[in-house]
Amino acid sequence: MASRRTLANAIRALTMDAVQKAKSGHPGAPMGMADIAEVLWNDHLKHNPTSPDWADRDRFILSNGHGSMLIYSLLHLTGYELPMEQLASFRQLHSKCAGHPEYGYAPGIETTTGPLGQGITNGVGFAMAEKLMADQFNRPGHKIVDHNTYVFLGDGCLMEGISHEACSLAGTWGLGNLIAFWDDNNISIDGHIDGWYTDDTAKRFEAYGWQVLSVDGHDSDAINAAIETAKKETEKPTLICCKTIIGFGSPNKSGSHDCHGAALGDEEVALTRKELGWEHEPFVIPDDVYEGWDAKAKGARVEAEWNERFDAYAKEFPELAAEFKRRMAGELPTNWKEATDAFIAETNEKAEKLATRQASQKTIAGLAETLPEFLGGSADLTGSNLTSCGSFKHVSGKEMGNYISYGVREFGMFAIMNGMALHGGLIPYGGTFHMFSDYAKNALRMAALMGVRSIAVLTHDSIGQGEDGPTHQPIENTSGLRYIPNMAVWRPADSTETAVAWVKAIERTDGPTSLVLTRQGVPFIERTAEQIAAIEKGAYVISEADGDAAVILIATGSEVDLAIRSQKALADDGVKARVVSMPSTGVFDSQDQAYKDSILTPGVKRVAIEAGVTDFWRKYVGLEGGVVGINTFGESAPGGVVMEHFGFTVENVVKTVKEVL
Repeated sequence: MASRRTLANAIRALTMDAVQKAKSGHPGAPMGMADIAEVLWNDHLKHNPTSPDWADRDRFILSNGHGSMLIYSLLHLTGYELPMEQLASFRQLHSKCAGHPEYGYAPGIETTTGPLGQGITNGVGFAMAEKLMADQFNRPGHKIVDHNTYVFLGDGCLMEGISHEACSLAGTWGLGNLIAFWDDNNISIDGHIDGWYTDDTAKRFEAYGWQVLSVDGHDSDAINAAIETAKKETEKPTLICCKTIIGFGSPNKSGSHDCHGAALGDEEVALTRKELGWEHEPFVIPDDVYEGWDAKAKGARVEAEWNERFDAYAKEFPELAAEFKRRMAGELPTNWKEATDAFIAETNEKAEKLATRQASQKTIAGLAETLPEFLGGSADLTGSNLTSCGSFKHVSGKEMGNYISYGVREFGMFAIMNGMALHGGLIPYGGTFHMFSDYAKNALRMAALMGVRSIAVLTHDSIGQGEDGPTHQPIENTSGLRYIPNMAVWRPADSTETAVAWVKAIERTDGPTSLVLTRQGVPFIERTAEQIAAIEKGAYVISEADGDAAVILIATGSEVDLAIRSQKALADDGVKARVVSMPSTGVFDSQDQAYKDSILTPGVKRVAIEAGVTDFWRKYVGLEGGVVGINTFGESAPGGVVMEHFGFTVENVVKTVKEVL
């Protein structure tokens, strides 16, 4: 059997070879963390390479994702479906071994990591999801949810502010199932970090409520002992500070930033092979090394043992077992459509004048009765976002529930939600003011990139927000979210559109949704059954012209009522206008051309109305059309006054239409 160091050197060799062949990559971190990875993956990680999605597997996250050859090497060596030719095509077009780990590309990649700090934050979400699921499903004598989340992270992850947000919460929540390994090598891309990172990391994490251990990251026995200690601590997350040498084994570049983000070079690779005693050709792994790494038999045995425990659980708790399977499969309850159709119909019948944030709260309360996997939350704005309801049990410290107050941590909240969604079994949503979606933009982008089902509830959506002024009045945010590929954005006009938007967000399984909601009350708009059914297509005719339309008014959210009032004023002036409500531009764009032409008739002039930046709307109105919008920052005053000040009036809409015509 190959020695531990030889097994770890296989990672180093594969890393050097792949980065050198690609002439691009980051060899330093994988070479430095190889000994830690060998101990964790061979002696502790609970996983099955032939069943990568097994529900009770441990989760492994490489937060310092630039060191991606580490995880690709581990997946290949332990027996995942990641053949050597994929490693040899590292960083090439369509390779499963992308420059940074990409969720959905290779089996065993739990989350996409690249933007530093989000991997550890996803890890907090994974660990919290495990704890919530355990609280909901485990029963005395039956621990069917019982796994750990392991995270590798580097100095860059700890410097990023999001790590402070997430790791603080991990301590508050007592996530004893979270074990993080800090690659303490004193190096970042700019060089030795002493000039810009002098935090006492151990004390920082102790202050968060973590257990902190320190080891030599190249001493396998010490690493093993630290992991054993970490696993025994069930009330606190653990940070294992691993003192390592970046680029371990490289005679001339180890310990320096020269090996952080660049290939070692052919000459240095040859010298490193000699230094490590690795005598094999590039991309060649000897049989005894493969045998030392192979985890397929052990993984199959561990999963089979869990299956036996789950069968016993199912005999005693058949309904819970069926529910667990449904939720981990991401399927909605069997009565979902019946229940949501009834809720939408009831909402429409009530015809209430509400702020859409209030309509959202009523929808949350209605859907929660049908959806036990619903997991709510807000970044310290529950009373303003209106994201909670009476049926929710609030998480309080280590006490679990189904509603989370994340504190003032917008970025952390959405990245934690991404981890929860990836874990499975939960459908998370989180609220903040729309203005602060900018703080969280990269986490929202990562949700879209990975295609995970998470929902952002973004209230106080425009200058109509009022007295808090321009710092709190989003002008460009809605359009900015619409520009993110695979992000569904809904800006509903009233309670009925809000209910439909929520249902579509929950039904969506291939990406996130942002719900953009008003602070101020908006009138209810009467609709036919056909119009209600058309809401889910993203845009529909909400008020038809009396005859052939000379102009089409396109509006969203609170401006739909303004469009309808303007339609009447135009009619008095002899101008026939069709009003289109477009709650989701992206969903409308995905419809077939025939439907789109039936709503936006080709050749008919168009005017868009939205309390936001105007350039986005040129794709619908063209250069010859008009946009009633705002391209400056707002003002502090009551919302109605601000809206009038910036031209969101019937008079200005009529004036704009006449100019276009």
